[in-house]
Amino acid sequence: MNQSADTPIVSLHNVSKSFGRVFALEGINLDFYPGQIVSLVGDNGAGKSTLTKIISGTEDPDSGGEIIIDNEKVGKWSAARARNRGIETVHQNRALSEQQSIYANVFLGREKTNRFGFVSRKAEIAETEALMRKIGYTSKVWNPTSTVNKLSGGERQGVAISRAILFESRLVMLDEPTTAMALSEAAEVIEFIRDLKKAGKSVIFISHNPWDAHMVADRFVILERGKVVYDAPKGDMSADDFIALLHKFAKKDQL
Repeated sequence: MNQSADTPIVSLHNVSKSFGRVFALEGINLDFYPGQIVSLVGDNGAGKSTLTKIISGTEDPDSGGEIIIDNEKVGKWSAARARNRGIETVHQNRALSEQQSIYANVFLGREKTNRFGFVSRKAEIAETEALMRKIGYTSKVWNPTSTVNKLSGGERQGVAISRAILFESRLVMLDEPTTAMALSEAAEVIEFIRDLKKAGKSVIFISHNPWDAHMVADRFVILERGKVVYDAPKGDMSADDFIALLHKFAKKDQL
């Protein structure tokens, strides 16, 4: 779907979510635009996971909130409908089958079949190679038939990202994609994410690592106790200034 950069892919209007008497989110108003990388940051319990679950359709917002997709209000939002509208999530554990090939992981649950109903291995291998080259996957040890357990952490994240964008995704949400990685592996993932933007995809980057969040972002959204406390483009803000900003909000939250 061709879309103006001025038209949000996803808009949240007055979205709240409570679990019993505890508010995970309260009065969230956010827009996510085409071709933009948004770093979504905040302490544990700030509401990041709940927010992304609502966008991905795995949690329902409380009554009164609205989810707008391409300027169209949606009801009965679900994970299947989110995926059909091009919204994909790469979870922290990546959910890869390490003993299977790269191409089998990319097409896991969405296997390509021929007219007789048999899995088309040749087509899956060709599409996997083209897709991963497109996002800048240049490992020297890989080919589509390599097993995932031979890959580094950064390369495995590349497989998961490839799987997420396979079916015309427009917004990819990455949950802590560089956690527990060596610097070289994290750098690979950052490059994968930048290539997503070059391909016209939007990204929500969720991270506890302020340096990674700063490095990749076009825009920062900071959550504290279920509320948006900061939402602005990165502009010329330095990494040190960004970390100081996070500390400022953390201190306010402790008062």
